[in-house]
Amino acid sequence: MTTNIPTGSTIPENLSHEELVSRIRSLKKEMNALILAHYYTLPEIQQVADIVGDSLALARAAEKNDADVIVFAGVYFMAETAKIINPSKLVLMPDEYAGCPLADSCPTDDFRAFRERHPGAVVITYINSSAEIKALSDITCTSSNAEHIVRQIPADRQIIFGPDRNLGAYIAKQTGREMILWQGYCYVHDAFGEGPILDACRQHPGAELIAHPECREEVLRHAAFVGSTQKMLDYTVTSPCRSFIVATEPGIIYEMQKRSPGKTFIPAPKDPDNPRSVCKQMKQNTLDKLYRCMVERKPEIVVGEDLRLAALGSIRRMLEMSPS
Repeated sequence: MTTNIPTGSTIPENLSHEELVSRIRSLKKEMNALILAHYYTLPEIQQVADIVGDSLALARAAEKNDADVIVFAGVYFMAETAKIINPSKLVLMPDEYAGCPLADSCPTDDFRAFRERHPGAVVITYINSSAEIKALSDITCTSSNAEHIVRQIPADRQIIFGPDRNLGAYIAKQTGREMILWQGYCYVHDAFGEGPILDACRQHPGAELIAHPECREEVLRHAAFVGSTQKMLDYTVTSPCRSFIVATEPGIIYEMQKRSPGKTFIPAPKDPDNPRSVCKQMKQNTLDKLYRCMVERKPEIVVGEDLRLAALGSIRRMLEMSPS
């Protein structure tokens, strides 16, 4: 079977799952490509990826690799970050319209004005943000390293944290630092409410509630464990508990089940009419789109050099300040 299809050629329709996987793997070798995928993508995407991880793990993987091509199955800011770190590499993503509403909730001009109202403050922004917002920031962070980074900021410095208000409030509580919060939120995590969560806990009395810090405080206060996607995954491996109610995007349950096949994972309910809180944008990554983007070498992520250099500083500082 050949996969050496020139750009612009007709791509066969209705390829089977097995043939798509085979062609993707062949193209990966041919292109010297690295496929990165977030835990929230579809299981079939995770199965063909070289590295599956949370935002911090994927940023590190994007920083240190020998690939000529990075194919990023996630949402736009993730692929954009990979391009900022790797200007000489071809960075592709399966669906260029897989955006992040949290990132979109922080317009550049509004955030610039927000920062200017607090001169002298250290600006820490969640990686779920655009290159333009990263360029306005002193340090980028992820949910894995935000607390660690905030603890390194001198006590006499004000901190601006954005764009996720729930994550910022959680980190402020953990560190005892007052922070000026941008009022954005992740629609997936903010959808979890106290009532449905408590109902789920009553329905599964032996299960531990574990929650992502992007959830609202009314949910976090009932959780046996609060942590980033990676830390939640690690917790389920080491915890003696056999059952978990998982308050984050349910895509992570695929990897949880793989690592702990004898345990039970229950997606936390959002509300009676929509029982799972799902990131629609992550699910826009499909095997067919992944294959097509590798064949056609597009959509390609492009970041202007001035913007790239301006955004790179805050990402580099994040990687330098993060635990190894």
